[in-house]
Amino acid sequence: MDRLLSAGHNVDVLDSFQTGNRKNLPNGPGGIRRLIEQDVAEPFSGKYRGIFHLACPASPAHYQASPIKTFQTAVWGTHQVLENARMSGARVVIASTSEIYGNPHEHPQTEAYFGNVNPIGLRSCYDEGKRGGETLAMDYARVHGVDARIVRIFNTYGPRMLFNDGRVVSNFCHQGLIGKPLTVYGKGEQTRSFCFVSDMVEGLIRAMEVPVFESPVNLGNPDEYTVLELAKMVLEVLDANLEIRFLPLPSDDPVRRKPDISKARRLLSWEPLIPVQEGILKTIQEFRTRLANHGA
Repeated sequence: MDRLLSAGHNVDVLDSFQTGNRKNLPNGPGGIRRLIEQDVAEPFSGKYRGIFHLACPASPAHYQASPIKTFQTAVWGTHQVLENARMSGARVVIASTSEIYGNPHEHPQTEAYFGNVNPIGLRSCYDEGKRGGETLAMDYARVHGVDARIVRIFNTYGPRMLFNDGRVVSNFCHQGLIGKPLTVYGKGEQTRSFCFVSDMVEGLIRAMEVPVFESPVNLGNPDEYTVLELAKMVLEVLDANLEIRFLPLPSDDPVRRKPDISKARRLLSWEPLIPVQEGILKTIQEFRTRLANHGA
């Protein structure tokens, strides 16, 4: 949103604020044109040139809290966005997820990999919901000619994340700042890739702007870290000597996660620029400021 506004675009925001925060909306001159406060799974009006469809709880803590609602958002919400695009002629960038790969048997994950997903597990509302959203997008493209562009987003982090987001970077940064043990699930040997938010925004903008797109496209940082390595990095940035507490591994938690971004490099001339340690520092600085302002 900030990037679009700074470039002079008129921006409408649709948000139910299930996990969003109104404080992130700019006020006054140069702010958004219209706030549509509703569920994305309900029909909405408006004629647009481009739509970024990012709506859906994305952390296990949030999407498992209301699994039926999560599935409806991922599938019915995508349907409403595609219907608007069909009627208005808008181009759509649809935020899918690396979770469609499940617990992968292929490493790193390319867009050609069909995944290894449990369709009836605790994470299925999100994983299968996003897979269903991709199906709808491709069928709208084939049947109705909608310019629907699927990006599969890998772990992304940065300022403005909720403290109780439930994802590993926000967990570690918040726990470290308030002096609590860092909670690591399993032995911390599972791997993830961490992309700073400004790099991800750049990838999303390019996905919208390029003349030719080939869905789907992975967006993420190909640098791979174990969760335990990340915990130690956060403690190093904080210069803190805190306990790392190990808890049981959740069900269906992917063992390895790393994107192959060859396609993004070719189509979008895109790759992440912010090293993980630098991004962690930026995130901690913003978290610290918010905590100082009454824990806002």
